[in-house]
Order: sequence, then C-alpha cells, then structure tokens
Amino acid sequence: MDTTAQTQKGTGGRPKLGKPNPIDVHVGSRVRLRRTLLGMSQEKLGEAIGLTFQQVQKYERGANRIGASRLFDLSRVLDVPVSFFFDDMSADGVSNQPIDRPALAEDRGAAYEPDPMAKRETLELVRAYYRITDPAVRKRLFELTKALGNASEPVAA
Repeated sequence: MDTTAQTQKGTGGRPKLGKPNPIDVHVGSRVRLRRTLLGMSQEKLGEAIGLTFQQVQKYERGANRIGASRLFDLSRVLDVPVSFFFDDMSADGVSNQPIDRPALAEDRGAAYEPDPMAKRETLELVRAYYRITDPAVRKRLFELTKALGNASEPVAA
C-alpha cells in the first residue's frame, strides 16, 4: 500500500486538504440560514442540542462535519426535514466528491448565483411578513408580491 496515500488521509478516510469540504460548508450555511430565519442565536441552538456556541460556529462554517444523529437533532430543533440541509446544493459542491453522477447533478454550465435566501434583505423581508398578524392581509401581500415578480420577468417574443 502507498504510504503517501495513508499520510494524506485524515480521520474517516477523507483526504486532508486544509479547507472544509464543500458539502460540509453548504450544510453549515443551511443551518445558519434556518437559525437566523427563526431569530435564534448560536448560543440558544447550542443549548438545545447540548453544544457550545463555538461548536455551532464551527458547524456553520463547515469547519466541523455534522454527523447523522446531530443533523437529525438539528432538523428537529430547527423544525425542518433533514433534506432541507442539502437543498439548493450547487453542482460544484458535489463535483469533486468521490462519487460523481452527472446524470443526477444540475447543469454544470449554469452560472453561479448567490443563494437569495442567505441575503439579509430576504431575512428581514420574511420576518416582517410574518409579523403581519392578519392572515387575509398577509395573503394579499403574498399574491401582490408574486404578481409583481411575474410582471418584472421578460415576456417571450
């Protein structure tokens, strides 16, 4: 067996590259997104799952990998399905992984666009929307927003 391959491997058989795995970074960013949408601090999230806020920070940066049982705990505390943490994962995030199945991946030629759900503007808009107590008003605002969004799309000639 090649000894260089052994020394380049970290725990769990994954290569040590000196930077976080893109999938771990994506999952961590989804944890941060959901936590902030709920208005929850890192400290409160840590308390809910039995960790320090520093560990939550490491998870959110992708510096530490989140195990399956911890991901399950996070999904319960953050009230989302486990699949939420993998939603909107770019093809780039999986392209350098050991198993690459292009037939299942998104179009690799698509231009990268930042996740609009990670923008502060989006978070503030969602929080303001849910502060509207009258369901009828909230629904009318929702319909208005959809109509304005559709009106701003270019019409095919």
